[in-house]
Amino acid sequence: MRLRSLLFVPGDRPERMEKALGLGADALILDLEDAVAADVRPRARAMVAEFLSATADRAVKLFVRVNPLDGEDIGLDLRAIAPGKPDGIVFPKAEGAASIETLANRMAARELFVPILPIASETPAAVFQLGNYGPIAHRLCGLTWGAEDLPAAIGAATSREEDGRYTPPYEVVRSLTLFGAHAAGVSAIETVFPAFRDFEGLARYAGRAARDGFTGMMAIHPAQIAPINAAFTPSQGAVDHARAVVAAFAAHPGAGALQLDGKMIDAPHLKQARRTLALAGED
Repeated sequence: MRLRSLLFVPGDRPERMEKALGLGADALILDLEDAVAADVRPRARAMVAEFLSATADRAVKLFVRVNPLDGEDIGLDLRAIAPGKPDGIVFPKAEGAASIETLANRMAARELFVPILPIASETPAAVFQLGNYGPIAHRLCGLTWGAEDLPAAIGAATSREEDGRYTPPYEVVRSLTLFGAHAAGVSAIETVFPAFRDFEGLARYAGRAARDGFTGMMAIHPAQIAPINAAFTPSQGAVDHARAVVAAFAAHPGAGALQLDGKMIDAPHLKQARRTLALAGED
């Protein structure tokens, strides 16, 4: 499942859902949690369920962000959306493998067998579980994090410096999410960039994420989709170089290290080249 850009769409705005299908995102996240007031959720569930059922031929993947496990809304969410067969579930306030198994069992009771994308850093306890998703990786399509709920949970004033960079505690959480995703063998999805009119800042932010090893990013505004897709799509030069690396090792199957364009390449370069080609859609 290619997940460069995942656009949040409020679950009580069906006109935005329809419009968002043609905006170029790899996936939409139809939101039944933070974007919807509690008293509006029954109507939002019905709208999301109707949209899912009416959108059977999906060029864009349709995820639903349900509510956390610790309340009654999650059961109502799953009951409403299961017949429409979403392509995935975004799981807020996930706390490691045990919480994934709990959600998966509740989904199975509704005959809903789709991948889960945990937002895996929204509580203090969740941070200490970021390395244990490997045993349930078959239930996941990725791992992502958030920089808003966690500071609120611990009484921090903010997760960001004045220039927009994360403060040290949240840089740690971001890094743990990145390594936790790769340790589990699933996609690492960067969290949102809130300043949706700051396109230069977004380009830098998404570019750093791609550089660091994230494979995609969540978006909160349609205008963010194109810059995010660009950041997580390898350039033609990078693709050409990756093809050359793969070809060099294919021509010398027993070699541990080779020369290419005056530089030494070895197994890590081959692994990176294959990853680049996969991101470019050349599996």
